[in-house]
Amino acid sequence: MSENVCQHFRDYYKEFGLKTFELVHAFFSVSTTTDARRRKALSCLCYTCGGSGPQLFSCLHCIFFGCKGSHMFDHQKINKHHIALELSYGMIYCNSCKDYMYHPECQTIAEVHLKNEAISLNKSLSWRPWAPNDVDINLLLANPKRRHTSGKSTIGLRGLMNLGSTCFMNCIVQALIHTPLLRDYFFAERHECTVKMSTKCLVCEMSRVFQEFYSGTRAPLSLHRLLHLIWTHARHLAGYEQQDAHEFFIATLDVLHRHCKNAKSEVEKAERNKDKKDISKDKEGVTNPAHCTCIIDQIFTGRLQSDVVCQSCKGVSTTIDPFWDISLDLGEVPHGSGVPKSLIDCLERFTRAEHLGSSSKIKCGSCKVYQESTKQLSMHTLPIVASFHLKRFEHSSQIDKKISTFISFPFELDMKPFMSKVNDSLGDYMYSLYAVINHVGSIDKGHFTAFVRHHKDVWVKCDDHMISTATLKDVLNSEGYMLFYHKKVLEYE
Repeated sequence: MSENVCQHFRDYYKEFGLKTFELVHAFFSVSTTTDARRRKALSCLCYTCGGSGPQLFSCLHCIFFGCKGSHMFDHQKINKHHIALELSYGMIYCNSCKDYMYHPECQTIAEVHLKNEAISLNKSLSWRPWAPNDVDINLLLANPKRRHTSGKSTIGLRGLMNLGSTCFMNCIVQALIHTPLLRDYFFAERHECTVKMSTKCLVCEMSRVFQEFYSGTRAPLSLHRLLHLIWTHARHLAGYEQQDAHEFFIATLDVLHRHCKNAKSEVEKAERNKDKKDISKDKEGVTNPAHCTCIIDQIFTGRLQSDVVCQSCKGVSTTIDPFWDISLDLGEVPHGSGVPKSLIDCLERFTRAEHLGSSSKIKCGSCKVYQESTKQLSMHTLPIVASFHLKRFEHSSQIDKKISTFISFPFELDMKPFMSKVNDSLGDYMYSLYAVINHVGSIDKGHFTAFVRHHKDVWVKCDDHMISTATLKDVLNSEGYMLFYHKKVLEYE
């Protein structure tokens, strides 16, 4: 597509302006009103064959609709009408130059029409490609150096220094660094923070870590500032003893979630009260990610459905709760099907109906008395990143032990069998593995490592400061403590 308009469009613009473009685009490209949609349905047909497409053009010199190909192009050639509007995507086309083109005024008009269409249809604005503003363009011109990453590139790979039993942190950071949408968010500098708040903000520090990883430097990186912030905002993790990687993962998401959520209000607050002391305090414990649109919840939050069925009247009580990950039992279930051998076994057990028994009766809303019931969990809404925690550590009053049973897990995972309701119009339910956290050793003395997918078919093992190549077979044969899967198809609202 041309970056500049051709001479034919300049001549057209000088003679006719953009009024015709504005009217045709509003009625026959995006249809901003009910009347526009009615007119489009009745009138938007090829004047040669009477067909509706699949791709129609509208001549901007006269009243003529034509199919892509000879019906439209013959009209333009015979009448010397050079400029047309492609109606499916609202693009300007010059028949003489045989090329589409971009015009900033037309783009501004189109953006207004798209917003009006969304309001008229009560829907969210459709996805639009990134369009650089003047600031973006000046930055790109001032910084012409670009980094090209190939399949063999090591950019984005760095070892992490062990600061004293901090392997639990290092492996989780490696998994987060290799989460594609999180990387894109930080590279786009979407996070805003006040100068005063930024020194305390985990999101700002995580943004710095991403920049460090992709700077091209190969020396191991120290995460002392990130560790200090985690200690500050999740005090139960403070100290130099070995911590649990899963607990660190949940705590990190929680702090990132809170700081993302509060960042905008903090900026606005700072602008209103520049000379006032910030007295806000962080709360301990995990916050509720429900109904939050921060980047953490856009990526990691799913919805878990719980259906409780009364065994007397068969009435169903349904609750839906948010989750950041799914913890799966590995131990043997009494009167069950034994020990699971695969991730699929674990998920089938997790979503299997469970009889609550006479000792756990629940008051039925229909019967108005306590009745025996069954409870079944299922996935109501899937997250972009599905993370699974295999509960290998058992703690009891008698003994603490680690379950080292091998649990197989696939490279590609279909979550459709575990859904509350399947809607094929939303795309598929397939996920691809991109990170695995492993624990070696005993429950008292062990070590965490990570496998991460660096490129499409390139896997590496991250063991603190050491980065080594790995194969998919190495990954799938590992013990597996935490598994990270990324959705293969993303749906835009």
